[in-house]
Amino acid sequence: MGRVFKTSDLLGQLTEYEAKNAPDELHLAGDPSLLTEGQRVAIVGSRKASPEGLARARSFAKALVEHGITVVSGLAEGIDAVAHETAIGMGGKTIAVLGTPLSKAYPAQHQDLLDTIKRDHLAVSQFPEGHPSRRENFPRRNRTMALISDATVVVEAGEKSGSRHQGWEAIRLGRLVYIMQNVAENDELSWPREMIDYGAQVLRREDLPDVIYDIPSFTVGSPSVF
Repeated sequence: MGRVFKTSDLLGQLTEYEAKNAPDELHLAGDPSLLTEGQRVAIVGSRKASPEGLARARSFAKALVEHGITVVSGLAEGIDAVAHETAIGMGGKTIAVLGTPLSKAYPAQHQDLLDTIKRDHLAVSQFPEGHPSRRENFPRRNRTMALISDATVVVEAGEKSGSRHQGWEAIRLGRLVYIMQNVAENDELSWPREMIDYGAQVLRREDLPDVIYDIPSFTVGSPSVF
């Protein structure tokens, strides 16, 4: 079904803050080298995404693949699924970080997508088989996704979106966070302005692909922001 690794064995020595919220173990199905070789960028956003949001996710995932960067997301509906599917369709690599055990896709209609990722890419879960499905699993999943990614891109997210959790965690870990311009300039949202005050950057379409060259490789043990 999968292999179990100590997180420190996979990622090396963690900082005090990284270790505080990191799972002790990670369950992997697929190619573990995707966690240690090359760069990884998480694309996250709304489950009920707009057509424009889906198009933006598709464009950014395509740009990442063209630069040899692994696309990371959470297998959810909407933005996540488009990110994974675009990476696969472009012949790139993708990592799915799950809020469920490795054997269970959430939502269930993504089982075929999960099976493809486990076979040809990499699926990661901090939840052992039999672990119950709980709402709290998904913020924990987002913390782990932020940990393994060099940067996080928030494509589209509402005021209560779970994507906020990952953005804040990535900032605390000292990772880059990009917020799409349409989200950053949405007057109905308060969290983008707060996140920008703490270092998140606004990502405009015209910034591609130049912004990709600014993403540093993830360094385990680097100082966190808080």
